[in-house]
Amino acid sequence: MSNQERADLHEDLLPPPARIFVAGHRGLVGSALVRRLTAAGYEIIVRTRAELDLRDEAATAAFLRQERPDAVVLAAAKVGGIMANSTYPVQFIEDNLRIQLNVIAGSYAAGVRRLLFLGSSCIYPRVTAQPITEDALMTGPLEPTNEAYAIAKIAGIVQVQSYRKQYGASYVVAMPGNLYGPGDNFDLETSHVLPAMIRRFHEAKEAGRPEVALWGTGTPRREFLHSDDLAAACEVLLRRYDGDAPVNVGCGYDLTIHELARTVADAVGYTGELVWDSSKPDGTPRKLLDTGRLAALGWQPQISLSEGIAATYRAWRQTQA
Repeated sequence: MSNQERADLHEDLLPPPARIFVAGHRGLVGSALVRRLTAAGYEIIVRTRAELDLRDEAATAAFLRQERPDAVVLAAAKVGGIMANSTYPVQFIEDNLRIQLNVIAGSYAAGVRRLLFLGSSCIYPRVTAQPITEDALMTGPLEPTNEAYAIAKIAGIVQVQSYRKQYGASYVVAMPGNLYGPGDNFDLETSHVLPAMIRRFHEAKEAGRPEVALWGTGTPRREFLHSDDLAAACEVLLRRYDGDAPVNVGCGYDLTIHELARTVADAVGYTGELVWDSSKPDGTPRKLLDTGRLAALGWQPQISLSEGIAATYRAWRQTQA
């Protein structure tokens, strides 16, 4: 660890029972954060989208002035898989830019002393050295299929760094890899690859279909992190990290999409054939994060992929009952 990285580590910056506003608490990440931070003894503040539209600058600023939380975790975002990103790039860039601008600026104006912004591994260049270190940011072209979303997230990272540089704000950035877990989006039109596979294999099993067609070649490699592991990492960052550099959050290993499909099929109990449609886009060839900076803070993932997929499948089945 460098001298600068040592200087970025601190004793408890946000001890319980601090008040934390979790923006996006109903989503995959936000719900995991609420579970983790509540168990750790924090007072959690939440608002539904009907109660507070974070795209509304005035409403967001007024809410933050009134509540004056000790910290904000910005987990609210418009997210989706390749199909959704390719179909709705305007919404992916505009909604995310508005949410980020309003929450980060409103937090500083309201005197919020700690803020954690959640970026995404898709902000890294489409082709870069693996595993990906944080300094790879903005060193090459982005993956075209999610460029609008990635640019919005990059803007959020620069906004956080600008508040640190200009005002000395104790605001930091986490960069998660591909996430999954209870509360994920299982809509086949807008979901990410793992929950989409769970649903498609389950429906194929129930219908007795002999095969399932999947997008791409199955050769790209991805790592997958359970949302509860991410939430644990976020608690560590809120309490111990105060550096300018974003911090990668990943599980440390990857597998091909074909291997993922077989793992999901086994968890669901689907025994049919997998057919790959190579006319569909693959996305980025590989995304494996270097998590050395986070490991230096004492964090390690705890949930194996097979265990996590099985638990996610059980949780989704319960919502279908």
